Amino acid sequence: MAIFLDESSKVIVQGMTGGEGRKHTQRMLRSGTAVVGGVNPKKGGQSVDFEDDVSVPVFASVAEAVEQTGADVSVIFVPAAFTKAAVVEAVDAQVPLVVVITEGIPVKDTAEFYSYAAAGGTTRIIGPNCPGLISPGQSNAGIIPADITTSGRIGLVSKSGTLTYQMMFELRDIGFTSCVGIGGDPVIGTTHIDCLQAFENDPKTEAIVMIGEIGGDAEERAADYIREHISKPIVGYVAGFTAPEGKTMGHAGAIVSGSSGTAEAKKEALEAAGVKVGKTPSQTAELMREVVTQL
Repeated sequence: MAIFLDESSKVIVQGMTGGEGRKHTQRMLRSGTAVVGGVNPKKGGQSVDFEDDVSVPVFASVAEAVEQTGADVSVIFVPAAFTKAAVVEAVDAQVPLVVVITEGIPVKDTAEFYSYAAAGGTTRIIGPNCPGLISPGQSNAGIIPADITTSGRIGLVSKSGTLTYQMMFELRDIGFTSCVGIGGDPVIGTTHIDCLQAFENDPKTEAIVMIGEIGGDAEERAADYIREHISKPIVGYVAGFTAPEGKTMGHAGAIVSGSSGTAEAKKEALEAAGVKVGKTPSQTAELMREVVTQL
């Protein structure tokens, strides 16, 4: 089992003909993802050649790509200025899952395309400014390295891309059902809570790793949700224990004001909900090992 993405997923790439889109499409193909098309309004009717004599057709619109291929996932690599239009196009084509890799998107644009998707009721957005998601051995939509972990028993949801990779690697011998990088911007589509709910409902996911960051109150809200709705063991980590107060750290959402949004405050909220929280990523992985041995 997996959440949001599995071996039956058919993926299109908006921006596949650009440098980043082409590079990561090749990586997705190499990891076994069924990439069935690309989208570029100026290059419809062409195709892009990849390794192993794989040729992927390019369509002029998302609607055409969906009609011709039955795609149910779109991964977006277009520049920030055009991302809102790209997401709206995917929503209009009723693509069930849209993964927005692009960083630097204005918060106003994200808020508008997220609201547009929510009003439509058919499209889940992951991101923006995220590494995407992977169900190891099944499918990979985004930029997550596919060869650093294995399929297994753990679910992972994370704000941080690089910490997603580290946790996948450190727990590779146990393996994962799905790993979801939700992004660290102030406004995102899929949240910690959305993933926690999906992992709770997935019979193959036996334990969950949740990685947060300083800034905002997403982790505190997740703690409230965990207390009421999650029965599976959860191990957590919050990036930013040494961050100076009032300074934006990397992700646009990672800013602390007073005591609100600090790593310590988030740690306390999660622990109060029964989550074991590590002080470092490696310690978090060790806590998960202890949990798994007791399952």
